[in-house]
Amino acid sequence: QPGAGSVGNLVCGYHQWTYRPDGELIYASAAEEGFDKNCYSLRKVAFRVISGLIFINMSDEPNTDIDPVAKIVEPYFDAHQLGRAKVAKQIDLIEEGNWKLTLENNRECYHCDLHPELGCTYFITWGYPEDQIPPHLQDVHQRYLAAEAELEEKCIERGIHYKGNEQLDTRVFGFRVQREALDGEGESYSLTGAKLVNKLLGDFDDAKLGRLSMHTQPNFWCHFMADHAITFAVLPIAPGRTLVRTTWLVHEDAVEGVDYNVDDLTHVWRETNNQDAHFVELAQKGVTDPAYVPGPYMPSEYQVNAFCNWYLDRINDYIEEG
Repeated sequence: QPGAGSVGNLVCGYHQWTYRPDGELIYASAAEEGFDKNCYSLRKVAFRVISGLIFINMSDEPNTDIDPVAKIVEPYFDAHQLGRAKVAKQIDLIEEGNWKLTLENNRECYHCDLHPELGCTYFITWGYPEDQIPPHLQDVHQRYLAAEAELEEKCIERGIHYKGNEQLDTRVFGFRVQREALDGEGESYSLTGAKLVNKLLGDFDDAKLGRLSMHTQPNFWCHFMADHAITFAVLPIAPGRTLVRTTWLVHEDAVEGVDYNVDDLTHVWRETNNQDAHFVELAQKGVTDPAYVPGPYMPSEYQVNAFCNWYLDRINDYIEEG
């Protein structure tokens, strides 16, 4: 399919310049005498693989903070064995807003009441301080506490990492990782909470293991369940336009139409992403209005504040270095 596949060399579809997989230019048609192919190789980029997730850094001098973070988060993800997974579906969505608004929307659940499909399984009390749960969410919170207790017992029994580790604005590669319970059947992101893929990832013997979630600064988050994994990448394409790429992964031996149905697998997050795209578009219109005055963050939005702190720190680092 377009944009995917495997080839021995890379060939430009425009003028047929040809590169080796390592980026070395080996053929340039109609080049003049003295043309030095060594001067026109593809640019190299730094990357780091963490439990099957590939992180790319476009900087000429990439930071090394990802290395100690990898040691922290790999024990959480290794049990899912992403190396034995395959892509079931990938969807690109263009949001009509600045990428920072997309990230701010992702880093809080203050608005999660407006996600009916997600709310079937995702505890929408996420991010609220224990003593500030709204009255209308008290029943949800009690279910969350019971589900968390059950999940903790299962994780301890299986030696699975689950405790939260949050370092969002105290390091260059800011991150948050934690395994948390799901509502309903507690197995997956479906309308009932039941698993969506019969073939579980890795060597899991139980589908009811909640969601392992991580987000990193500045443009990534993911959810790993026992039956499938979902990754999200945020790519700025213009000051007021953002591409959100969502990828669903299943076990390499899972058979479409037998072990899973793509529409069912992607339903909750297709709906949720579309809803979030609408919210981001509204926010973009708001912040670009001449009369716009920012309001305060609520306590449940502390991770949004952490994202802003992280962003300002990186800007200040750039100014000091320049």
